[in-house]
Parts: sequence; C-alpha cells; structure tokens
Amino acid sequence: MVFQGCRKTGFVDLEAMEGIVRSAMHRAGAAALTQLLQFPAPALDQRRLPCSCGQQAVYRELRPKPVLSAVGQVTVSRPYYLCPHCHRGQFPADVELDIANTEFSPGVRRMQALVGQQAPFEHGREQMKLLAGLEVNAKAVERTAEAIGGDIARREQQQIQRALQLDLPVLVGEPIPILYIQMDGTGVPVVRKETEGRKGKTDGERAHTREAKLGCVFTQTSCDKEGFPVRDPDSTTYTGAIETAEEFGRRLYREACNRGLSRARKIVILGDGAEWIRNLAELHFPGAIHIVDLYHARQHLWGVARALFPNNPISQKAWMKVHQKRLLDKGKIEKLVAALRSLLPAHPQAAAKLQDEADYFEKNAERMRYPKFRRQHLFVGSGVIEAGCKTVIGSRLKQSGMFWTVRGANAILALRCAHLNNRFETYWEDRRAA
Repeated sequence: MVFQGCRKTGFVDLEAMEGIVRSAMHRAGAAALTQLLQFPAPALDQRRLPCSCGQQAVYRELRPKPVLSAVGQVTVSRPYYLCPHCHRGQFPADVELDIANTEFSPGVRRMQALVGQQAPFEHGREQMKLLAGLEVNAKAVERTAEAIGGDIARREQQQIQRALQLDLPVLVGEPIPILYIQMDGTGVPVVRKETEGRKGKTDGERAHTREAKLGCVFTQTSCDKEGFPVRDPDSTTYTGAIETAEEFGRRLYREACNRGLSRARKIVILGDGAEWIRNLAELHFPGAIHIVDLYHARQHLWGVARALFPNNPISQKAWMKVHQKRLLDKGKIEKLVAALRSLLPAHPQAAAKLQDEADYFEKNAERMRYPKFRRQHLFVGSGVIEAGCKTVIGSRLKQSGMFWTVRGANAILALRCAHLNNRFETYWEDRRAA
C-alpha cells in the first residue's frame, strides 16, 4: 500500500505510512495475543470447582469470548464450569485475566477511565480512536469510567468508616508546620428526578442543580521575601461529592488524616463563612485556626454598598474605601458591625440586607482578624479551593448540555480526584490484589 501510494502521488505521506504500519502492528499483535489466550481444557482431576451454593461446579467445555484489547479485538478461549445444583456458570480465567463481566481488557478500561474523567464521553471516544486506534462508542466510555469511579467511591467510603472508628494507618514522618484545609460548594446540573421536591433559587421554581462540595488539603513550609505565604509545590489534594454537609465533613476529615493531620503543628481552615463550614470546622478540627476568606468578606461588604447606593458606583466606592480599608481589612469587625447597625436605610429590602450582613460579620468576627493572621504569615484567601471548583468540577461536570445523575456525577468526581491526586495507579494495583 505504501509503494502504491508513492507511485500514484510521487511523494511519501509519512502520516499515512504511520497509520498503515500501526494498523498492521495491531493486527499482528491481536493475532499473537489471541494465540496466547487459548486456555487448554483442564486435566481430568481438575474439572470440579467449589460453587457459591456450597456444591461443586463441573467443567463443561471451552467457550470463546471477544475482548477489545490495547492492540485490537482478540478472542479468549477459556474453560466453562456449570453447577448442576444451582445452574450457575463460572469462568475462572475471566477472573484471572480481569475481564469478568466486561468486553474490555484492563488496558482498555484504564484508557477509558483516563479519557472519561478528563473530557466529555464523546470527546473521550474520539481520543481513543485518534491516540490508540481503538473504536469504542461514547456510551462504553461513560459506563466504564463511571463503574471505575463508583468503585473508587466505595473504597473511599470504607476508608471513611475506618477513620471514624480511629482505625487509621500510623503515618510516620516529619512534623508538618502548617496544614491548610479549604472547602466550598458549587452547583452541578442534574437530571430532573434528582431535584424533585427541591426549591430553586427563585421562588416558585424547582431546582436545576445539586451542590457538589469540594475540599482540598495542602501544606505551607515557607514564605517569600516579602513575608507572604508560599504553598508547597504539588501538595494539594482534593476530595468531593454531592452529599450532605455531615457526610462531606467525614470525607474531608479522612482526607486530612491521610495527609498527616496528626503531625500538623498548625491547622488552618479557610472558607467563605457559610454556616455548614463553621460547623464542620468545629466538629472535626477543634482547635484549628478558622479564617473567613477575605475576598468573600469583601463581596459581602460590596453587597451592602450596592444596597445603600443602588446605581451609584461613585458613592459605593467612597463608602467601601472607608469601611473596607479602615475596618474590614484591619480586622476591626466590632466597629464594622456597629457602623452597619447604625445605618437606617429607607427601603425595606435594603434594611433587611443590612441586617443579614451585620449578622454575618458579627458571627464571623474572630475569623476575620486579618492583621493577626498575616503576622503569622498565613493565607487569608481561599483561591486554591475556588480554582479547584473550576478545574476539578466545573471544567468536567458543568459544560454546556450536561445533566448528571448524582451517582454518575459522584463517580466521575471520585475518578477525577484520584487522577489529580496521583492515586489512580495505586488504586489500580490494589484493586487487582484485593
């Protein structure tokens, strides 16, 4: 084919040659692999196996099975056993080869998991064809990625239960100067059945999303020349799911334990001041330094400015210059609250807004001592988790036209976190050893 193409066109098409050679090598590899996967019939004294019903399954015959491997379609021929009592069949070779209940080899499933957590399933199908020369449909990528992600999620739940029972591995190592724990939530679009009975943001409308909670853990061991904290490179790990705050608290506690919570000299919780975050911090991380993200606090103050001076940006900025720079940024929260409560806006909605924000600052006063935190060279912004919500959740689960089931979204989120945390290979090896 290569020489015929050269004679017709007068030049060498290297890309075409690469494709032809790869295709030929795949066919040769598939033929060789098929020969290697022809299991012989068992010896006469090995034709019975224990069955789960307590009886003995008997060898019947060799049966073929088509499997898509990393080098293309192959056929596995393996012994089939049938229990005459419960009529349940067995293929021991399928378990040995890790192809039980699937038409894809372990190598292909690993590829599907990688592309499935990274991009939309249709895009993953295209990547499989372009990069590996394998033809799969988008639904196959979806099913495999969600199955593997679901298995990771189940294993995480087992670890969470062990953490709650204090059945934790002993982590030996150097003390950790500062361990940061951040958390936030973002809405994920879901199918209609997942929002039944849930109210939307607008009165009278049903909800269209479910909140996925995301947590991250990272460390800090140094500061820059100006005294600003520096996050340790490659120290950030993520965990998250669509679940209740109580369930998420246990999840985040388990991740913190895995990262060396018991060895941390100083533990810092960073969040936006939401009540569920305060509750989790007090329950699972008592004694930790809790900081409300400075930029969220500023946003709340801007909300007050807009309520006081609607459609008047000049007055808004003038008011913020006084109350942000002189009060909020300097940690003088009691004076800020007093200033807010002394205002008497004429409009009822503005008055209600003022009351809510005054309560917000009052409840979080001790978490807003920003000069004190900066003197300790601590982060006062939750930019890491903000970026994580976009890269971990948003870029994969919130693209145009996507609507998830909670189970599917949680499976992909578990798979995605495993990849981003560089734990997928460990999971893959442990899964086979189990």
